[in-house]
Amino acid sequence: MSNLSPFGGRSLFDELFRDVNPGYYVKPLHGDALPSQIKVDIKENPSEFIIQAEIPGTGKDNIHISIDGGLVSISAVVSQMDSERKDDKLLRSERYYGEVSRSFQLPVDVDQSASKAKYENGVLVLNLVKKQKQSSQRMQID
Repeated sequence: MSNLSPFGGRSLFDELFRDVNPGYYVKPLHGDALPSQIKVDIKENPSEFIIQAEIPGTGKDNIHISIDGGLVSISAVVSQMDSERKDDKLLRSERYYGEVSRSFQLPVDVDQSASKAKYENGVLVLNLVKKQKQSSQRMQID
């Protein structure tokens, strides 16, 4: 429906603000602002949860994963710099920097010692092994 808008998907307020004060309306070159939340896909098989989280614009040293029972928290410091150059003279540069995070509760506890994490091409993949329930045994009385 927004494609039918005479403003090309932007709101009337955005257009008014752009017309009134064009110097303060800056759209990033890459077209995206800092994401408000990490996007995830969560899959489950009998032995583990497989989580794929999109975290572009960061390195693996800037990603923090916390697991407390079945509560999983992912946070990352994200930064991006775009620039346009013409004959080595910088004409425009735009940057963003900030922290994004995501937490969710899994239905069972996670075995942290057996779980693994891998970050490649902007995607964090967590293989979170389910903690096996201890079967109760009857205690012998001497």
